[in-house]
Amino acid sequence: MEELKLQLKKQIIEALNLLDITPDDIDNSAPLFNEGLGLDSIDALEIVMILDKNYGIKFADKEQSKLALKSIDTLAEYVTEHRTK
Repeated sequence: MEELKLQLKKQIIEALNLLDITPDDIDNSAPLFNEGLGLDSIDALEIVMILDKNYGIKFADKEQSKLALKSIDTLAEYVTEHRTK
């Protein structure tokens, strides 16, 4: 699970061009949006694309994606349970 969390952090940093952030800077339990990492709705779309491309994950509805994208911890848990790749 820790390896998956690190992988997700690296993918997010690369996709969002967060050049001044390292995986160590991202707290696994901190919110990804608003406070915490401070991502926005455009960033959320990028993360959804990462999940689809790398893990075969498609969200059924907005509420489901909102819960999964809460933090690195919730994201890794969701990927573990729903990945098809």
